[in-house]
Amino acid sequence: MLVGAPYGFWSGHNPVSRSSPWVNAVDVNTAVDLTLIGALAGVWLAAGLLVETLPASRTALELRRRAVLLSTVIALGAAVFVAVPIVAALVPGQSAAPSAALLPAVPALFVLLISVRRLTRVRQGAGAFVAAPHTPAPPALRAVAAHPLITTPVQVTGLAALVGLPIAAGFVRLPGASVAGILISVVGAAVLVIGIRAAIRHSRLSLLALAPIRSTRRTPVRTR
Repeated sequence: MLVGAPYGFWSGHNPVSRSSPWVNAVDVNTAVDLTLIGALAGVWLAAGLLVETLPASRTALELRRRAVLLSTVIALGAAVFVAVPIVAALVPGQSAAPSAALLPAVPALFVLLISVRRLTRVRQGAGAFVAAPHTPAPPALRAVAAHPLITTPVQVTGLAALVGLPIAAGFVRLPGASVAGILISVVGAAVLVIGIRAAIRHSRLSLLALAPIRSTRRTPVRTR
C-alpha cells in the first residue's frame, strides 16, 4: 500500500469537482449569458416576424396596430441591450454576453436611427384613417411599410442575436476564433438575401401604388 497518496486520487474523486466554487461561478455566468442573449434573440426575432406582416395588413387600423406593436417590441429589444452590460457587471466573473451582443448591436443601432423614423411615418399615416377603421390599407402605405430600410435591419438584428448564442454558451470565443469568422460570413450572406428580398417586395408594392395613377394618365379625356 502506498503511503502519502492523496485520498481523492485513489477514490477516483476529482479535486476540482463540479461542486467547487470556481466551476459553480462558471456555470452561473454561462446561464446568465444564455438567458440574456436568449432574451435578446427572442425579442428581436419576434420583431422580425412582426415587420414581415406589416405590408400584409388589409385595413388601415390593422396596419396601425401592427406598427404600434412593432415599435413596442423594438423598444423592448433596446432595453434588453441596455440590460446586458448592467447584468454582466453585477454577476461576478467573466461574462461573454457583452461580446455576444456586440454583433447584433450594429444593425440594432441602425434600426433605432433609421427604421424607427420610417415606422413612425407608417403609424402616423395609418392613424389618419382612425375615423374609418375598416378602410383598406393604402397601397402607398403598404409600400412604405415594406421598405428595405425598415424590414432588413430588424430581421438582421434578430439573426445576429441568434448567432450570438454560441458565443454566450462559450462554444465560440472572440476575438480570433475561426468559427466566429464563419458565423459572421453566414450573417453577411443572410443580410444580402434579406436585403434583396426586401427590395423586390418594396418595388412590387410600389408598382401597385402607382398603378391607379398610370391608368388615370392613360385614360383619354373626353371633350364636347
